Amino acid sequence: MEVIETERLVLRRPRVEDAPAIFTRYASDPEVTRYMAWPTHRSLDDTLAFLHVCDALWTQWPQAGPLLVFARDGVTLLGAAGVGYNNETVAQIGYVFARDAWGRGYATEALTANVEAVRHTGLRRLEAGVHVAHQPSCRVLEKAGFAREGIRPGRPTDFPNLPASANRDSAIYALAL
Repeated sequence: MEVIETERLVLRRPRVEDAPAIFTRYASDPEVTRYMAWPTHRSLDDTLAFLHVCDALWTQWPQAGPLLVFARDGVTLLGAAGVGYNNETVAQIGYVFARDAWGRGYATEALTANVEAVRHTGLRRLEAGVHVAHQPSCRVLEKAGFAREGIRPGRPTDFPNLPASANRDSAIYALAL
């Protein structure tokens, strides 16, 4: 599953040489990363550390992991989407896209492609947590067939890019495979 192709997208495993594009296109953008579970990248070193984590995840769970999302030309980086295993039957799914890729259906297309790619892996459940105020992301999950199961109260470490006084509650979504 290191490469997935859809009608408009190519999803592939990240490489070290992708670091500058990841940093520039989305990881260093405070607006893009506002509702992410990871801190906005402040330097290319942060992005390289992320790529190290990606490699570790692919080593531990070779059937799926973080993927970069490119336009069909294979050159234009749009964002990232992928699966992170909790165990052999349950995984987290997530996505992030550069601002100029918002509102074009890429997130739904990439999310759906990831779901289809892991159907044969033995996973039984995919989960996603999204900030309760991030309605566009909630809609993406719903379009991809995920059901909202409830609200998880926020913890201080949730959504590290929000102000200290911000609500950190997550809407929890799931999809049975």
